[in-house]
Amino acid sequence: MSLLLTALAGLGFGAIVGSFLAVILIRWPQGRSVLGGRSSCDSCGEALGPAELVPILSYYLQRGRCRRCGAAIDSRHVAVEIAAAAIGLVATLAHPLPLALATALLGWWLLLIALIDLEHQWLPDKLTLPLLPAGWGVAWIGMGPALQDRLIGAAIGYLILWLVAVIYKRLRGWEGLGGGDPKLLAAIGAWLGWQQLPIVLLGAGLLGLAAVLTQWLRGEKVTGTDRLPLGTLMAIAAWPIWLLIAR
Repeated sequence: MSLLLTALAGLGFGAIVGSFLAVILIRWPQGRSVLGGRSSCDSCGEALGPAELVPILSYYLQRGRCRRCGAAIDSRHVAVEIAAAAIGLVATLAHPLPLALATALLGWWLLLIALIDLEHQWLPDKLTLPLLPAGWGVAWIGMGPALQDRLIGAAIGYLILWLVAVIYKRLRGWEGLGGGDPKLLAAIGAWLGWQQLPIVLLGAGLLGLAAVLTQWLRGEKVTGTDRLPLGTLMAIAAWPIWLLIAR
């Protein structure tokens, strides 16, 4: 019963967090405030009532439309809420408290990073850089790999992709990696430690190949100049590794 209640709490709290993450995902790239004012319809701007703010449930009860103007509600709201709820559930089932909180936090953080990079090819410093002290702080209280491994992981993570970017530009004459990718790998190293970085990069590479293969099987054109969101791929690869190694 205790495990069931904990899992339900992770599911519910994750959905609430997902509601906030969806607002950030939609509004931040548009230059809109994510903290100021009441929640409102993206179409008509009318403030939402309490019954319209229940994560996941409200979307389906309203059949995906605003009760006032009838406009379709951005499906990213419910998609992110479901994803964040799943992260909360998995975190509470995989790890005991308080480690589950750190696991969920990392999962939600990486989820937002992955989605923003996927949609906008953008890795904001305000998202990636705070992951560094957060990872070291979790190590300091005794969760996950040793702090020394994570300090080394941050340095190596940054240097690996920074060198790749420099070499690629010299060989090809144009930017092959965004400036946020080395910072994200550094942040991932600050959580997973340096030993896991090759696995993260391997996982990201395999996910990228799967994405390209899927695109090709759908009959879409694939060229050597197509851009893949490396940040998204690394974020997706990193969280399962944390699930396995964190103690």
